Formats: sequence, C-alpha cells, structure tokens
Amino acid sequence: MTHDDRSALLSAALDAAARGWHVFPLRPGTKRPALHGEAACTRTGPCASGHRKWEQRATTDPDRIRAAWSQAPFNVGIATGPSRLVVVDLDTPEHKGSSDAPCGAATFKALCERAGHAVPTTYRTRTASGGQHLYFTAPNGIRLTNTAGTVADSVDTRAWGGYVVAAGSITPAGPYEALCGSETAVLPAWLQSILQPAPARPVGPLRLPAVDGSRAALAALEAECAVVAAAPDGLRNVTLNRCAFKVGRFVAWGDLPRHVAEDAFQAAGEARGLTAAECRATIRSALDSSLRTARPREAA
Repeated sequence: MTHDDRSALLSAALDAAARGWHVFPLRPGTKRPALHGEAACTRTGPCASGHRKWEQRATTDPDRIRAAWSQAPFNVGIATGPSRLVVVDLDTPEHKGSSDAPCGAATFKALCERAGHAVPTTYRTRTASGGQHLYFTAPNGIRLTNTAGTVADSVDTRAWGGYVVAAGSITPAGPYEALCGSETAVLPAWLQSILQPAPARPVGPLRLPAVDGSRAALAALEAECAVVAAAPDGLRNVTLNRCAFKVGRFVAWGDLPRHVAEDAFQAAGEARGLTAAECRATIRSALDSSLRTARPREAA
C-alpha cells in the first residue's frame, strides 16, 4: 500500500470524526477490528481500569486518530452507537450466499412504498460487496440495537453494539465509497417504530387451556416461555429462537397446535423487549426448522 493510500485512510478517519462519528481502526484490507481482545489485554493504557472494547475505544479525537493511523494503513470502523447513528444495511443476494436471496435495496424500497414514503434521502455509501449503507441520526432519548431481517428480508441495521466500515476503506473485494447525500437525515418515525423494542410488560404465569395441547407439551411451552422472559439483554433473540425450536417437536408430534406456540412465544418475546416483527420472524424460523428436523416421538 502506498503512502498516498495511507494518507487517504487517515483522511477518511478524520473526515468521519469531523462529522461527530466515533472511529476505530480495522485491520488493513479487512472489516475486522484491529484492537486487541480481552484475552490479550495487558490492562494498561486505555485499558488500565479494565478491558475496553472497540465500541468504548472509538474516538473523535484527531490527535488519537493520527497517532493510531500512523502505525499502519488501517481501514476505518465507525461505532454506530456512540456516534448516534442507525445504519440500514442493504445486502445483495451474493452477500447472503445465494442467488435466490432477495435484494436488500429492492425489499427496502417496497417497504417504504407500503409505508407511504419514498426511500429516504440521506448520506449513503456503497459497500465492497455492492450493497449499500444508509446513515441516519438516531432520535434523542432512545437506544436502538442491531437487527437482522427485522425491517425486511436482506435488510439489517447497525446501532448500539454494532459498527460499519467507513467510506474510503479498501478491501480485496473493493472499496467503500460515498454515493450521495452529504447530510445525515434523522431516522424516520415510521422506521423507528419498526426498530424500537416494545415497552417491557409484566410477565405473569403463562396460562393456556388444556384443551389446546397435551399436558407435557403445555408444561414445556410454559417453561420455555419463562426462559425467554428471563433472557439477558444481549441474548433475547437467541434465547427466543432456541426455546421455540425446542417446543417445535411437540408441534411436529401433533401435541400442540402451532398457533398456540406462536402466540405464547410472541407474548413472551415482546414482553422481554423484542419488536413484534423480530419475534414473528424468529419464531417462524425456529418452528420451521424444528418441524423439518424433529425426530419421531419414539426416537426422541
């Protein structure tokens, strides 16, 4: 990599920081953070009071940025949460590993049309794989997190806990380039309503009519819904998926109507703070997978 390339990467980091976006170095030519992991942490310097991850170490300080990028031709990561950004990631079928996968740009455009709006005009980049990132400013007073497929098929979002590769970064697959829109629009209210977790609701004992399932199936459903209700913040969706999959065998055996399982897990997931759309997608995927792979009752 030439000196000019290194200067361009430093400029990209400084330009992002000038917008108020918190940046950190990515390994040269990749999308992976260049900062050390917890296992290798020496508990010195920025980590003197405890290991600090990339989201905590991302900065807008020009001096820190110049010092970091003087060491190597790092690509530029933007920590979306501290930067008060919500970035909509529109994937391509190739990025999903299947030519049959939907195009994120097309599904997002269709979603906008159904909501009665044009695709928002905002700062936008082309990714190395040919997808697009749409940058939005997060509204005050809310803390959105990453999503995968919640908005639409092949449409993910990055917020707290996530990062994106900044324009100007270079990978073997190609560069990340700014496309249009120098200004970053505020996240549209209709899109926020899809992403914002539902307010937590008190979760009492799950009560289901015995006529809608066998005693064992209903007991398993109640137990797994309780696990979902107690899931840690960072594991809510994973827990919902795992628990719905486990109950799916009772649906496969005919011991429990699918709609009973879906309704129960939907209530448990929303009560735990997941969006309605995220719950529906996760439950549907988990039950479909469980039904495909369920072993016969006598072999279970």
